[in-house]
Amino acid sequence: MRPPGVRRARPPDSAVDRRTVAFFVGVLVAIAVLGLGASGFGRSSTAGRPDGSPTVDGIVVGVDATSLNDVSGFRLRTDDGRTVTFGLSELRDRVDFPPGHLSEHVASSVRVRVWYRDDGDRIEALWLEDAAAT
Repeated sequence: MRPPGVRRARPPDSAVDRRTVAFFVGVLVAIAVLGLGASGFGRSSTAGRPDGSPTVDGIVVGVDATSLNDVSGFRLRTDDGRTVTFGLSELRDRVDFPPGHLSEHVASSVRVRVWYRDDGDRIEALWLEDAAAT
């Protein structure tokens, strides 16, 4: 029992009750889960990438197209100065890297990595990705 006139000590202003702490922990966990889930979006899928195929990096210097949706091939200037012409009839990642996107690479000079197959008569791009800057 307290003597008369003595009040119970108030917790310091910095004290936070358990419900408030639980709420903020829940919010932080939700943000972390949503952030990790969203980080998977926007990345291109590598399933189907022809990892055993040769690759070349370079700048797209020309696109053979009648429209954004009708692209038949493109020309790439490689790091060693060669210009290589690729067909797109065997392209496997048309959703992650639509062929019409190649025109943007011509305008921006952002490098592209190409996985390809060379049968002697024609070089076919199998997979396209943005390449690391040099």
